[in-house]
Amino acid sequence: MSLASSNQAGVPAALLLLAPAVFVLIWSTGYVVAKVAAPYAEPLSFLVLRYCGVLLLMLAIALAVRAPWPASRREVVHIAIAGVGIQAIYLGGVWVAVKHGMPAGVAALIVNLQPVLTAVAGPLIGERVTSRQWLGLALGFAGVVLVVSSKMSGVGMSLGVVLLAVLALVAITAGTLHQKRYCPRFDLRTGQVIQFVASVAVTLPFALAFESFQIEWNAAVVAAMLWSIVVLTGGGASLLLFMIKHGAATQVTSYMYLVPAITALMAWAMFGETLAGSALAGMVVTIAGVALVVRPARKPPPTE
Repeated sequence: MSLASSNQAGVPAALLLLAPAVFVLIWSTGYVVAKVAAPYAEPLSFLVLRYCGVLLLMLAIALAVRAPWPASRREVVHIAIAGVGIQAIYLGGVWVAVKHGMPAGVAALIVNLQPVLTAVAGPLIGERVTSRQWLGLALGFAGVVLVVSSKMSGVGMSLGVVLLAVLALVAITAGTLHQKRYCPRFDLRTGQVIQFVASVAVTLPFALAFESFQIEWNAAVVAAMLWSIVVLTGGGASLLLFMIKHGAATQVTSYMYLVPAITALMAWAMFGETLAGSALAGMVVTIAGVALVVRPARKPPPTE
């Protein structure tokens, strides 16, 4: 099922078709923004302020347009749980990993194995995993091992840093599946208010415990903060929630596999990041594996 084929009343077909491409471009910049801010800002401290900015922005929009709020406390709880995975734990893992030296392209590659993980978890939402998808999972894992092993000798590529990126991968996948199963229809404006209240509640204690909210407010950090609040969340996160709402989980997350290559290109242009031959080979293997997982199954020919 594609986004276009799952159209809901009142949603223009053009928006459903364009949303994935715009989302991929915006989402790819998230890893670059983390790299830009890393020398000047503690990651969790930056994220707490970012969440507060998004919270105020979305609350103002929701109140201005009188957007509907969830009808039950149960729905609020499910929206908050999904938000903690999609926002707080995912972003926290990526930003701390990048702060401690993980290249933006490698972080994007690890986290954007999400389509594979989502497909493998398909039975939880009624989607069967085929033998071809299992083969894709194995190839994707092999590709990540190639990329990560080529960087393990570099600064910041310790096992702990890699595990942070893996945690981000698991969190955004679990959050996406939870939202698709338990709360797929909420209003994006009021829903994000709930999700970012939950994200602040989860992230703030860790920021207070391990950081000191030291941020050097220069042009790069201000630009990174504004881009994070308005474009990455106001645009990217909203598009992700929109696509989850109007499409199947596996089909939605399949667009993620395009992110690592775009991020790597951005990181090369902005920071001079390079990938060794084995890392480039690993990226190709990973993309091939993900493609096997997310490729639609062939429909049997009609019988007479």
